[in-house]
Amino acid sequence: MSWDVIIFNSPDKVDDLDDINADDLEPIDFGQVFDDYFKQIKKDGNHREASGNDFTITYFADDEPATNFMVNLYGENAIYAIAHLSKTNNWQVFDTGLGEMLDIDDPSNNGYDDFQDYLKSVIGK
Repeated sequence: MSWDVIIFNSPDKVDDLDDINADDLEPIDFGQVFDDYFKQIKKDGNHREASGNDFTITYFADDEPATNFMVNLYGENAIYAIAHLSKTNNWQVFDTGLGEMLDIDDPSNNGYDDFQDYLKSVIGK
């Protein structure tokens, strides 16, 4: 099961989804940024699978710029790659499993352990 996050193109720090003003979000080509950032990407149509040191990130590249972008993370190191990419691009990240914004300065605050606890609660183990 993946750890799903939504990335917002917002230079303003967002503490809560209710604080996001859609008018302040600027459309960009997230897929192109990801393609440029990650060294190892498998492409199948618009489906992408970026991989790195003990992680995989899957996503669908859009044909048009967007203000937000959902990605699926596999492996603990994926969140650190997303945090670095987001910090570099002034993006904000919402952790869908925990229902809160990711601390891109210290993603361990959301953490893989928290995701694993959430996952266990979902699958009942």
